[in-house]
Amino acid sequence: MPGFLSGTILPNERVRRPQLWVLLVGAILFIGLLIFLNVGRWLVVEEPLRKATAIAVLSGQMPERALEAARIYNQGYAPRVWLTHATEPGATLEKLAVQYVGEERYDKELLMHKGVPESAIEVLDPPIVNTADEMTTIGAALAKEKGGMVILVTSKVHTRRVRALWDRLAGHDGTAIVRGDTDDAYDAAHWWRNTTDALNVVREVLGLMNAWAGLPLRPSN
Repeated sequence: MPGFLSGTILPNERVRRPQLWVLLVGAILFIGLLIFLNVGRWLVVEEPLRKATAIAVLSGQMPERALEAARIYNQGYAPRVWLTHATEPGATLEKLAVQYVGEERYDKELLMHKGVPESAIEVLDPPIVNTADEMTTIGAALAKEKGGMVILVTSKVHTRRVRALWDRLAGHDGTAIVRGDTDDAYDAAHWWRNTTDALNVVREVLGLMNAWAGLPLRPSN
């Protein structure tokens, strides 16, 4: 068998090796396509509601999150609603002698309009900059309840990152139920079809990577 003794490659071996590379590249592309098509669904965490100490409305996506919190309150799942608030852009606008009414003010009015009594609404301190700050602030408020439970209301695409940040930053303060807005227009199955969903998915994936890495990236000043 001179081909084997001389170390030469037989013709059929020349065919097999390129085929293996083609199969490998094809498998990688197929897995990448599956991830691309399903990441929108994966970002959505659906957790069943239970009786809780309070409902916390995360900042952003107004008025949907506040309206969802009002629905949950009116269903009797919690006796209180917590709102977070940020110093910006209010602090900067104040220096320019421009009056600014914070998002929490409008959220409060929406809640009251939907039947939540003013006495049941509390704006939490300290002020927040991002979702990580919100988890810390809400966790501290829950810790005062000595092991209570809070329902975190946010947008659907934001739910998995909220769950990850709560577990990392505030899980020791109590139990959280992450709840996406039931009327959210986010299209998890076809997130790439419009710029809003696409940008949200990219932001959430990057935010999750930052959370898993221990939050090395901080908000800019």
